[in-house]
Amino acid sequence: MEPLHKTLFQLREDASQIFYAGFLGVDPQSAVKKYCRIENKNNNLIIGERIYDLCRFKNIYVIGAGKASASMAKGIEEILGNRISKGIINVKYEHLEDLKIIRLIEAGHPVPDSNGLKGAEAMLALIKYLKPDDLVICLISGGGSALLPLPANGLTLKDKQDTIKVLLSCGADIHEINTIRKHVSLIKGGRLVQHVYPATLVSLILSDVVGDNLDVISSGPTVPDISTFSDCLYIIDKYQISDKLPASIFQHIKKGVHGEIQETPKADDKLFENTYNKIIGSNIEAILAAKDKANRLGYNTLILSSMIEGDTVETAHFHAAIAREILKTGHPVTTPACIISGGETTIKIKGKGLGGRNQEFVLAAALKIIEQKNIVVLSCGTDGTDGPTDAAGAVADNQTIKKAQRMGIKPQHFLDDNDSYHFFEKLGDLIKTGPTNTNVMDLRIVLVESLVSKQEG
Repeated sequence: MEPLHKTLFQLREDASQIFYAGFLGVDPQSAVKKYCRIENKNNNLIIGERIYDLCRFKNIYVIGAGKASASMAKGIEEILGNRISKGIINVKYEHLEDLKIIRLIEAGHPVPDSNGLKGAEAMLALIKYLKPDDLVICLISGGGSALLPLPANGLTLKDKQDTIKVLLSCGADIHEINTIRKHVSLIKGGRLVQHVYPATLVSLILSDVVGDNLDVISSGPTVPDISTFSDCLYIIDKYQISDKLPASIFQHIKKGVHGEIQETPKADDKLFENTYNKIIGSNIEAILAAKDKANRLGYNTLILSSMIEGDTVETAHFHAAIAREILKTGHPVTTPACIISGGETTIKIKGKGLGGRNQEFVLAAALKIIEQKNIVVLSCGTDGTDGPTDAAGAVADNQTIKKAQRMGIKPQHFLDDNDSYHFFEKLGDLIKTGPTNTNVMDLRIVLVESLVSKQEG
């Protein structure tokens, strides 16, 4: 009997190619050029559905923050060139591009640092005296919340650093985390618009949140905020973290609930009359690029969703169950099968190990496919970073757990200790891309191949 299926090594190679095709499909520089162009005949700047007469504007400033914002800035520079007066953008360390006009400031992520604070202050100084004949282009991408820290009056950078550490470890999702971020900031939750008005503001946004909610992406610095101080208090009560947060943060939120601190700007505020927000890239575009690659490699491909969120381990079990169903019944798609999903899951930290949601997803899934054949699971962050590690994610197959056990490694111990990084490091199964300069959440890829054979001779 001669097997016709691909080897596990070939499946792993295919999974890697499909992932790389996915994040390359959301190149920020190309995304900017897709939605922005200059019509030289009329000297018009066309952005999405809007047309801006460049003759109207005396100055054009570029500001922003995010892991992909340097690449976005490169696209804007190539379009506008010397029409740009000045620019300042905060980016994660090493997420750089060679720019001619716009200044890049490297800063901390996911925990904000003093560089981020200095960059935010420099941006506000740049746009302090704007007039109606000025144009501000704001480039926003995932990571902007941490990279644009400007504490509200009475709060400090350390207050915000301690707060984000608590929120990241308690299991709160990105919507909940950013709700609190917006209400302890002078720049998030639409407050950046307060500094830009009455000038014209255009925001180009690369989405890294489930559902592409504008008010959640980088904590919505340029959009009306639908959340309130009361929502913040609900989140604090939900995760029982009032005694873990800095006292100054908790008191600030309680003052907001009682009306002693002004709420974030809402949709009916006149501040937004000169503001236009345009999403130029999101997770589904990365998924579609990955699907195209999978199809070209010969797989029957099924997209689950670009909006998967919730507990990481439970999500991993769900994906593993689909893989087992494919092998047993040929549903919901026949082999050779490729299942692709996106979104962003959450981990409740119980242990003291090192890892991220993608690595934990792969480890949890590997424990559920140990008795199967020909399954490969890959999960990575499109930004090249998974949690506080230097890996984008990890890859495993149905032999991974058995291999670990032969090495004397106890997989469940690593999962219980949230130590997926060191587990995969020992096996050589971490995926390290380095900074990708894009960020549209995660890509999860499950490949399933049956054992089809033919009679020899």
